Amino acid sequence: MHARVKWIENVCFVGESETGHALIMDGAPDAGGRNLGMRPMELLLIGMGGCTSFDVVTILKKGRQDITDCYAEIEAARADEVPKVFTKIHVHFVVKGRNLNPVQVERAIKLSAEKYCSASLMLGKTAEITHDFEIVEESAT
Repeated sequence: MHARVKWIENVCFVGESETGHALIMDGAPDAGGRNLGMRPMELLLIGMGGCTSFDVVTILKKGRQDITDCYAEIEAARADEVPKVFTKIHVHFVVKGRNLNPVQVERAIKLSAEKYCSASLMLGKTAEITHDFEIVEESAT
């Protein structure tokens, strides 16, 4: 995997992936930024959320669960001192579908957290990561 981060001005950078996608990262005005993009630590948290959500959806689909939507609400706390690493992360999954099996949803989340999600496993070296979920029943169309 390869990525490139290029300085634009002040504390604004553009990050480019090897797959050809780019995004802007910037700091808050009090840090010299213009608030033009996400902060790098926000990207880490979103990356972890994307990684674990990918796993959960994939596992549920392979388990023949009739999933129609899934999102993760993530709350995190950081250390007060530098380095301001994440110390606690909580992921609340909302899984929507028809006749979803709560045991399979819980299993998918656990498999992601303990085996598949590289981002969670890395961040778990400094942060206590917890999960919970709710299932929203969708009506048949």
